[in-house]
Amino acid sequence: MYFTDQLHRNLFLSKPPERIISLVPSQTELLVDLGLEERIVGVTKFCIHPKHLRESKTIVGGTKNYRFEVIDSLKPDLIIGNKEENDREGIEQLAEKYPFWMSDIFSLEDNYEMIRQVGMLTQRENQSQEIIHKIKSSFEQPIPKKGSCVYLIWNEPIMVAGENTFINVMLEKAGFENMIDKPRYPVLEKEDLKRLNPDFLLLSSEPFPFKEKHLDFFRALLPNSQIKLVDGELFSWYGSRLVHSADYFRRL
Repeated sequence: MYFTDQLHRNLFLSKPPERIISLVPSQTELLVDLGLEERIVGVTKFCIHPKHLRESKTIVGGTKNYRFEVIDSLKPDLIIGNKEENDREGIEQLAEKYPFWMSDIFSLEDNYEMIRQVGMLTQRENQSQEIIHKIKSSFEQPIPKKGSCVYLIWNEPIMVAGENTFINVMLEKAGFENMIDKPRYPVLEKEDLKRLNPDFLLLSSEPFPFKEKHLDFFRALLPNSQIKLVDGELFSWYGSRLVHSADYFRRL
C-alpha cells in the first residue's frame, strides 16, 4: 500500500510492518499503546515509556545519532521519525535503505493526523481512533485561564518555548498566555526575564531536567512570579501521552 507522511513523502509497504524501529520517544509509546510492542525491534536510549522497553528492545542510538550497523542488523521494514527531533542527514541515509515515515507536529490536529496515519500504517485504525477520541474528549471541558507565562526548556543558556511550537499550543490549552512572541526556541538573558515579569515561570522537566534546586534562583530573580516545576512530557510529547495532559493542566 502507498502512504504519504507528514512531510508529503511517499512510502510504499508491501505488507503490514513486522519489524519497526522508532526514533521518537513519544511515538514509541504510541506504538505500544496501539498494541504493537511485539513488532518493535529498535528504540532510542530516550524511549523511556514504558519503562521496561529499553531492556527488552535493541537500542539504536539517540534521536540525533544512530548506530547504523545495529539498525542494519535489525532489518527493519519500517522506521518512524520526526522532522524536529531527528537528524536530517541521518534520516536521509536511512531512508535510502528502509521504508521511512516522518511526522511533523505543530498542533493538536497534526497530532491527531499522526496517530491516524500510524494506525493505518500498522493496521491499527480502530485503536488509533480510540486514542484520538480520548484526547479530544479530555479537552472538551474548558480549562480556566491562569495568566501569563514563560516556559523554560534549558538552563545556561536560558532557552524558552516560543511561537510555532507544539509547546506553545499546549500552553494555550493549559490556560496560559505565552509571553514569548519569537518563533521556536529563543535564548533569553536574565534581564529579559525580569523585563517580562510573567505571572508564571514554568521550569520543564525536559529536555533540561529542572529540579527543586533551581527554584530558589528564579524566585530571587522574579519575586513577583509563581515559579513552578512542570512535567515537560505532558506539554511536549505528542501521541498517546496527551491522554493525560488535560487533567494535569487542570491540577496545575
